[in-house]
Amino acid sequence: MFTDTAVIVERNLLTVRRIPTLLVSATIQPLMFVFLFAYAFGATFGGHSYREYLMAGIFTQTVVFNAAFTTVGLANDMSDGIIDRLRSLPMSRLAVIAGRVGSDMLLGLVGLAVMVISGLVIGWRVHGSLADAAIAFGVIILFALAMAWVGAVTGLIAPNVEVAQSIGFLWMFPVTFLSSAFISAASLPGPLRTIAEWNPVTAVATTSREHLGNGAPSNFVPPSGWVADHALGYSIGASLVILAVCMPLSLMLYRRAASR
Repeated sequence: MFTDTAVIVERNLLTVRRIPTLLVSATIQPLMFVFLFAYAFGATFGGHSYREYLMAGIFTQTVVFNAAFTTVGLANDMSDGIIDRLRSLPMSRLAVIAGRVGSDMLLGLVGLAVMVISGLVIGWRVHGSLADAAIAFGVIILFALAMAWVGAVTGLIAPNVEVAQSIGFLWMFPVTFLSSAFISAASLPGPLRTIAEWNPVTAVATTSREHLGNGAPSNFVPPSGWVADHALGYSIGASLVILAVCMPLSLMLYRRAASR
């Protein structure tokens, strides 16, 4: 299974080498979000302090949006008949999906590195210890893996690439923006505040900020409630639950799609 997965990862990375615009998409989009939010909204929300607060949210938002690569990649393989060819080979079916997830995770790590560099350019700094920083980025990478498997499920549900793109952004935008990735969840009204507080994106962003030592601007209401008090555990638990649901579900959908 691991050998099969490695072969699929290599195949997908060769595709990136032949179509370098895929790598451009993985790196330019994070840069756009960093500089757009840092300077278009930074002056309004708190200047330098907001830019430091922002980066954990940008990291989290980007790994959610990177799920689109897995969604579109799998949908494209389905449309092009690649899945049918792989199905005829004596290889693990889970490896086909895991290979796509693995290659997209590697692209996501490149994008994350680009964001770290761009964050340093705009004045963001890590104020925690090296161990704390490792925990923060470990939580982000685990959440990225969970989101990639959500993207796999979305890609296998969609009948074609166009529908896959539409379905993907239908859940990505509300999940990302209905959170404290960019604002304080306490500023949202009624039910929206409750949804934002329990959103895993909020927990991942909060955990990252705490361990990177990036506080909120003085005009932001600090997070409160059970999730805020247990952000690290909730972040890890939510990611593991998503993986436990989406991995077998994606395999089931793959088998169903391959048997059509």
